Amino acid sequence: MTAWHSWRRHAVALLALAAAALPAAASAAGGSAAPGGFVSGFEDLPLMPGLNQDAGAGTVFDTPSGRIVEAFADGPVAARDVDAFYAETLPHLGWRRLSAHRYRREGERLELQITPKSGDPGGTTVRFYLAPE
Repeated sequence: MTAWHSWRRHAVALLALAAAALPAAASAAGGSAAPGGFVSGFEDLPLMPGLNQDAGAGTVFDTPSGRIVEAFADGPVAARDVDAFYAETLPHLGWRRLSAHRYRREGERLELQITPKSGDPGGTTVRFYLAPE
């Protein structure tokens, strides 16, 4: 394991602890979030407190040029809070912000689509999409 991977794993653990300490929007709304959880299919992408992943809606597969991962989560959180959470968290995990909701790290790009949740005026849906550059 390289020093970078070791540092990244420690950073992920620290971020998970920090996320657990944040007041989750879902708690206030009576939802059930798993603070410190990670988005399935990603080794180190924290799931924002208040979001719940739709386990049946994701896709994970490897290609000769790299992995492709798609995952979905939603919850009673504001879109601006989701954007702020990932804008703050992802750079600590080595992701460089390219533009709003687009990041790059080690030959991969990560895109977040943050939209209002259908049928829930206070909810937000997030699509996480990872692909090789």
